[in-house]
Amino acid sequence: MAHLRSRRRLALAVPVVLSLTASLGFLPSVASAAPAAGTVARAADGPNLAYVVNTRTDRRTIESVRREITRNGGTIVAGYDRIGVIVAHSANPDFGARMRAVRGVDSAGATRTAPLSAAGTTDEGAAQVLSRAEQARLTANTAAGEEPLEADQWDLRAIGADRAARINPGSRNVTVGVIDTGVDDTHPDIAPNFSASQSANCVSGKADTTYGAWRPVDADHYHGTHVAGEIAAARNGVGVAGVAPGVKVASITVSQPDEKSLFYPESVVCAFVFAADHGIEITNNSYYVDPWLYNCMDDPDQRAIVDAVNRAQLYAQRKGTLNVASAGNSNHDLDADAIVDDSSPDDSTTPQTRTIDPHECFDIPTQLPGVVTVSAVGVKGAKSYYSSYGRGVVDVAGPGGDRYQIPDTPSKNGRILSTMPNNQYGFLQGTSMASPHVAAVAALLKSARPHATPAQLQALLKAQADNPGCPTEPYDGNGDGVVDATCVGGKRVNGFFGFGVVNALRAVK
Repeated sequence: MAHLRSRRRLALAVPVVLSLTASLGFLPSVASAAPAAGTVARAADGPNLAYVVNTRTDRRTIESVRREITRNGGTIVAGYDRIGVIVAHSANPDFGARMRAVRGVDSAGATRTAPLSAAGTTDEGAAQVLSRAEQARLTANTAAGEEPLEADQWDLRAIGADRAARINPGSRNVTVGVIDTGVDDTHPDIAPNFSASQSANCVSGKADTTYGAWRPVDADHYHGTHVAGEIAAARNGVGVAGVAPGVKVASITVSQPDEKSLFYPESVVCAFVFAADHGIEITNNSYYVDPWLYNCMDDPDQRAIVDAVNRAQLYAQRKGTLNVASAGNSNHDLDADAIVDDSSPDDSTTPQTRTIDPHECFDIPTQLPGVVTVSAVGVKGAKSYYSSYGRGVVDVAGPGGDRYQIPDTPSKNGRILSTMPNNQYGFLQGTSMASPHVAAVAALLKSARPHATPAQLQALLKAQADNPGCPTEPYDGNGDGVVDATCVGGKRVNGFFGFGVVNALRAVK
């Protein structure tokens, strides 16, 4: 799988919202590529690509821009008039430049570098699926009142989720939307809490609510099912338990149905708008938006991607949705002066090696204003060896697993155990696994405080977190004797844990 998760956030000599506003700027469109009067662009001169065209939101402007899209060789796939984002396809190699020259267009650009075929996540390493024999062996360790495989869920105990469930397992009036590779809602641990009416497939950039469209295309697209189980696997005497086993979970599929499983911008725009319009209180985003790990504002295509996704997630916030996202698995200091990105673009065979400033080139959606950015910890409470970090970037941390931090559990497996397609269970690690723990704790907070706004929920997440502070010894995550990262900050807030590791028990008290 591609990018189930590496990332970072706008950082912060000035407030985040102001930073992004200044970076986006909404400067006058570049006019150098304006089409000559009366010309109509040919539509088959180049590869067929997807684009986002971001406009003012008044009706006259949108209607005018729609005409120009057609005139310049584009086909409209979906329009989100409330946020001024239009998704289009075009084979005109000048389409992006021509649209940027159109009156009323704030930004426009291609969302991929490879032609359309007939998005990425943040798990680290291959999944370890439990065989039936292993399930039976581990079930033998079940204690009274536990789910059959709960003895191996060290992560629940680490944040008090096992005890929290006895006080308040969460409200069925709260739904967490899993924006991901799809969720197998037929799984016996997910079916009791699944909300089909709030689920869809957004892969094309337009929501498909056909029954079952939200499911993964095959068992290899397991990521979303694992995430959903971490959040809301039912306490029903089967398998595992979620952090918030009383809340509902929905699936909004955004990853391409192929081996790379990329998460393209138009799919994510669709997902945020769908979540907002269907009453989803919290979204979990364990991915970065492909094809760029970091989107630089001096590139017109990447600038348009940031603009479009930001409009969509801000719309969701305004409608009452809290967006939670993983920080990434690159062990990058997201508050550094420079980061080497050698993986972008990831949708073609020609990734570029470039050095970027993470204060000007953004990993999205995690760096967008108001999004909760989550780093990962292992069973010992130390930063996971792979987890990206950064003072002023990471908000909170959650259990994401770490194969170098070994728990005293039946399996002795430091990864996170959760649901997999086809009634299976398996271990994964990554900030992809940390983010749903935080989303679930946010759901518990929302259950107890149904009128809390996204900003208030984020403040509550920070207030109830436990911060271990920076490690007193040099950080060597994999034990090879080399210092792998440097923690900056104090006991209240620092680059490894933000305001601390979330605590489900405190959330329900």
